[in-house]
Amino acid sequence: MSETLTALGGIGLFLLGMKIMTEALREAAGANLRRMLARFTTTPLRGVASGAVTTAVIQSSSATTVMTVGFVGAGLLSFPHALGVIYGANIGTTVTGWIVSLVGFKLKLGTVAMGLLFVASLALLLSQGRAARIGRIAAGFCLLFIGLDMMQDGMAGAAGWITPERTPGTGFGGMLAMAALGLAITVVMQSSSAAIAVVLVLLGSGALPLIQAAAAVIGMNLGTTFTALIAAIGGSRAMQQTSIANLLFNFGTMLVAFPLLWLIAAPLEALAERSGPDTALVLFHTGFNLLGTLAFLPLTHRFAALVERLRPDLGGNDAPELDRRLLSDEGAAMQAAHGMITWAAREVFAAYARALGPARDLRRLSALDPRVTMALEDLKEYMAQVSVPREKPAEAAAFAALMHQADHLVRLLEQAGHRGFIDVLARDGVTRRPTRWFAGCLEPERALPLPEIGERMARMAEPVAHRFTRHRRGLLLGEHVGLYSVQDTFQTTDAMRWLSRIMHNVQRIGEYDREVQDRLGQAQAPAPAA
Repeated sequence: MSETLTALGGIGLFLLGMKIMTEALREAAGANLRRMLARFTTTPLRGVASGAVTTAVIQSSSATTVMTVGFVGAGLLSFPHALGVIYGANIGTTVTGWIVSLVGFKLKLGTVAMGLLFVASLALLLSQGRAARIGRIAAGFCLLFIGLDMMQDGMAGAAGWITPERTPGTGFGGMLAMAALGLAITVVMQSSSAAIAVVLVLLGSGALPLIQAAAAVIGMNLGTTFTALIAAIGGSRAMQQTSIANLLFNFGTMLVAFPLLWLIAAPLEALAERSGPDTALVLFHTGFNLLGTLAFLPLTHRFAALVERLRPDLGGNDAPELDRRLLSDEGAAMQAAHGMITWAAREVFAAYARALGPARDLRRLSALDPRVTMALEDLKEYMAQVSVPREKPAEAAAFAALMHQADHLVRLLEQAGHRGFIDVLARDGVTRRPTRWFAGCLEPERALPLPEIGERMARMAEPVAHRFTRHRRGLLLGEHVGLYSVQDTFQTTDAMRWLSRIMHNVQRIGEYDREVQDRLGQAQAPAPAA
C-alpha cells in the first residue's frame, strides 16, 4: 500500500513540476517564440522546425498549438503552414522523454533536486521579475526529478505483480491492447509527458518488456490529441480545424509506427542491451514521429484541403473569430485582436475606396453598419478581458496601440454616415484630385500594408491641408463677390474637413499598426480578397 501511495505521489509531483515549469518557460520565452513562429513559419517545413523548437523550449505541445491557433485565427498564418507547426510540436514533445531518460535515470538527480528546490523556493518567494521566474523554472525541474525518484521507488516491486500472465502479450491483439492502455492513461493524466515517464519507470524496473512499452507509447501519442479535441468543442473554426488535423496526423503516425515496430523489434532489443531500454524507447518515440512528419510533409496542402472539407469555412469574408481560450496567453490574444482590427480596417478602407473612387459606389460603405460595427463591439468586449502584466512594457505598448486603432476605426464608421459629402468632393475640380488619390491608396486590389498606407497619408497630409486651406480662402472670397452661393461654400468647406478627418484616422491606424507589429514581432496580415 505504501509503495502504491509513493508511486501516486511521485506521479502527482511530476505533473505539478511539469505544470510549474511549463508555465514559467512559456512566460519567459513566450514573446520571443511568438515572434519566431510569426516570422519564420513561412513554409510547412519551416513550420516543422519552429514547432519543434517552440515545444522543446516550453515543454508543452498544447501551448504551441494554442499560439498556432491564435495565428491562424488572426490571419497571420495560413492553415497549411500551421500544419507544419503541429508536425513539429509532436517531434518537440519527445524531448521530455530524453530529459527523463538521460538526466533523470542516468544522473539520478532526485537527491540533488531536494537541495536545489530549497534555493529555488527562496528565489521564488524573495524576489520578483526575472529572478522569480528563474526560481519557478528551477522549482518545476526539481519537482519533476523528485517525483521521478518517488515513482521509481514506488514501482520498484512492480515486476512482482505485473507478470507476463497479466499483460496482454506481444501478439497483434496484445499490442493493440497496450496502445489502448497507453491512450487511456494519457487521457486520464492529461499529460503525455507524465504518462511516458510512468512507462519508462515500469520499463526500467523490468515490469514491462520493451515491445509492450513501445506499443503503449504509440497509444500515448494519439492520446495527446484528446485534450485539444475537448478544448475545441464550441471553439473557433481555426481551433476545431487544428484539433482535427492534430488527431488525423497522430492517427496516421500511429499507422506508420505499428509496422515500424514489427520491422525493427530485433534491432530495438539489441540497442536496448547496449544503451539501456529507456534510451531505446525514447529513440523509437522520436523516430516514428519523425517518420510521420516525413510522410505527411509532402502532402500538407492536400491534407489541409481534406481538413477544411471536414470542417469547412462557411463564412466567406466574415470577421475572424475571437476565441476566448486564447485569453490565457496575452500575446496570442492580442494577435487575435490585431487580426480582427486588420480585417475591419481592410473592410472600411475598401468601402471608402469604392465610394470615393471614380465609380462612387456607396453600397459597400452603406453595408459597414452593422457588419463591421458589431465586430468592433465584440473586439472591445474581448480586449477588456486581456490582462497584460506590468513587467511586459512591449506588450503593454502593443495593447495601447490596438486600443487606439479600434478607436480610429470607430471614428471612420461614424464618418461613413456623412455620405452626402462624396458628391460635393467629386464635383469640385480642386478637391477631386486628392480625393481620387486617397481612394487609390485604399484600393483592396493594391493590398498595401497598413503601415505603408499610414506613411502615404502622413507624407500627403501637409500638401493636402495647404491645398484645402487655399481653396477655402478662395471660396470665401468668391462668395463675397457672388461667384459661389453661401450653401455651396459651406458644403465644400465641410466636405474638405470631412475628408481631412478621414485621412487623419487612416494615417493613425497605419502608424499604430506599425507599432503593434514592432512590439509583438508579427508579420503583416494578408489582405482579404476584394
